[in-house]
Amino acid sequence: MDNMVDDKKVNQVVDEGKGYELPLLLFAGFRALIDRLHAELARQGHPGLRPAHGFAMQAIGAGGATASEVGRRLGVSKQAAGKTVDRLVALGYAARADDPADARRKLIRLTPHGLDALRRSAVVFDALRAEWAERIGAGRLDALQDDLSAVIPPEAFRLDAAGWLGGP
Repeated sequence: MDNMVDDKKVNQVVDEGKGYELPLLLFAGFRALIDRLHAELARQGHPGLRPAHGFAMQAIGAGGATASEVGRRLGVSKQAAGKTVDRLVALGYAARADDPADARRKLIRLTPHGLDALRRSAVVFDALRAEWAERIGAGRLDALQDDLSAVIPPEAFRLDAAGWLGGP
């Protein structure tokens, strides 16, 4: 791995080992999948959808959530979550509704357009996985997924990407 960023080589100081390559490769794989997903979703009628929106829609969930719950699930402030929700509402992916259990609260719910985006995402992810399987072999990809599942603790499956990437 050359560790290229634009035309600059990175990690010049740590050329001794290869431990730093694993997180870079995992992140690059994640980024490649997400970029391809969003390019395909744009072609399928979801051009305004961004990766942060996908995390937020997952945080909203099938049953809906308050802005505070979305913020907690994403690891961001209620205000930051509210901005993302505002964008999802403006794009037609979510809507605010009265909470039947508490009239003082507003629930954010996914609209049919939002649910369509999530359904299409699942199909695209399956297609991308199939491409990877074709490229490296289905058995190797299954083993890679099994191995990652063995070393990644269940609590690592969180939606708070912005928090660990240093964003709001």
